[in-house]
Amino acid sequence: MNEIHLYILHLNEDDPKKCTAKKLGRFGFAKLSSRMHRIPQGSIILSPYTQRILSPADRRTAERQGITAVDCSWKNARETFYRLRGNFRRLPFLVAVNPTNFGHPYQLSSAEALAAALYIIGYKEQAEKIMGIFKWGPNFFLVNKEPLELYSQAKSWEEVVEFEKEFIPQ
Repeated sequence: MNEIHLYILHLNEDDPKKCTAKKLGRFGFAKLSSRMHRIPQGSIILSPYTQRILSPADRRTAERQGITAVDCSWKNARETFYRLRGNFRRLPFLVAVNPTNFGHPYQLSSAEALAAALYIIGYKEQAEKIMGIFKWGPNFFLVNKEPLELYSQAKSWEEVVEFEKEFIPQ
């Protein structure tokens, strides 16, 4: 099985020492760009500001066009995403384990977001490989094991939404 091409729109808004995107780029796991027009057309762009949820049904698109994460400050995220055009998908409920946002649902690092997307569409080995470069990386899969497994077995995006409801705190 080939690997999914990973892209990161990197806007240099966060602490470079804590930046998971830059580390993915240094290890050759993702291609970084600071220009919006360099995002491959048709790529799945992971965004918290869309209703469309990522599901295993997005696998073929990811295999052809890749997956893009946007690495920017959470303070500027909404404005950044509104300037983008593309094939947006949001990730379902998952909990961050990165040192900056540990325990916060939905506030994943770029590496966690890409790994979650890969896992959900069935590229689990690639997901584990990219998270393996972080000391805390394997814990992402331990903390999110049950939801990731359910999401990856969904037959449709509607089923992912139903599974997600099981994990959202009331």
